[in-house]
Amino acid sequence: MNDVTYPSRYVRVEAARARFGDRVDRIAPFLTRADPLADAAVEASAAMPRGMGFALFEKAAARGIASVPEAPAAFRALFAETERVPAWVDPIRVERGRRLFLRYGLLAGIVLGGRSLVLGYMSPAGNKPLVLSGRLEAQAPRRLAETSRFVQAISEPHGMDVGADGYQITLKVRYMHAQVRRMIERSDRWNGPAWGRPINQHDMAGTTLLFSIAVIDGLRTLGARVSREEADDYIHLWRVIGRLMGVDEEILPTSESDAFALAELIAATQEPPDEDAKKLTHALLRTPIETARSSVEKLTAPSRAAFGAAVTRMLLGDELSDRLALEKNGFRHLLPVVRGLTRARDLVHALSPSRRAQAEALGSTYWRKVVSRSLEGKPAHFEPPTDLRAAVSA
Repeated sequence: MNDVTYPSRYVRVEAARARFGDRVDRIAPFLTRADPLADAAVEASAAMPRGMGFALFEKAAARGIASVPEAPAAFRALFAETERVPAWVDPIRVERGRRLFLRYGLLAGIVLGGRSLVLGYMSPAGNKPLVLSGRLEAQAPRRLAETSRFVQAISEPHGMDVGADGYQITLKVRYMHAQVRRMIERSDRWNGPAWGRPINQHDMAGTTLLFSIAVIDGLRTLGARVSREEADDYIHLWRVIGRLMGVDEEILPTSESDAFALAELIAATQEPPDEDAKKLTHALLRTPIETARSSVEKLTAPSRAAFGAAVTRMLLGDELSDRLALEKNGFRHLLPVVRGLTRARDLVHALSPSRRAQAEALGSTYWRKVVSRSLEGKPAHFEPPTDLRAAVSA
């Protein structure tokens, strides 16, 4: 298999083989694979009057495909798969996984913003669909609001059941990815030999890692005591979500150790962050300034942005942070205090299950407030973009 040609974004392959063996060659083909079911659904939508396809898709996600007799065959094929619950899905583990996320409320939000989302920009090839669609640098506050709505929905009780909000939003994100992929591949802006397919299976699996193992790792960095069993349950939750998002079950991690191994393999074969990664990261960190409305918010926004940058540097480490040109600031001296408070809080929760339950309830309230504030009372429709808005770095 060593003479197989992969997209040129897949670097340091020989060194990776020495470390990971033939898994390097088993993972690489997913760089050129997309999501046939979602791609077919979007193609079928393109033959309908503008907006009709997505409207039918939304109805099917909310009410089931049986409620949409006029749906094209491509829709029926996709929903036949998503409405089927595999035997490996364990509702009890899904429940424990989502409760873990809620228990850390604000801290989980800090990790998502300061580690997970930023790590998602690190791949020069993987970040290009975001750059091309203008989904972050030009619309950072709105996309972050939608991300908040997404994680809030999947963390609600039974949020991933067929027809629930988390299930619906996950499928809308999948549709959005397929629409962006279709537009990119019909443009002249994509370098397939270098980057593989846009929003390919490899990168979608990587996205599930950003919301799963990267969150666990970030919480531990900030002092959280997350057991191996709890981490495995959280990985299971994201395996369920990843499957609905269109990721091949073959590359969806089944445990914490499996997730770490895949994350390390991806990092080992990935190019260093480029200028687009820097732009996307700095757009993200400016969100407190861009979204400030009241005089108090405007006054405190620079400090909140600086604190976000300090947390990001702590969660990423100095090497990556320097590559992203993140400045050091005085807030880094507060982070050991955050660790100490988190450890004390977890000790109290270990001694008092009722306090842990209270923390989960507070986490749910926190995410509802975040969504309400960030969306400013407007619904998050997760509508797919209709055009490509940005140039792309070579």
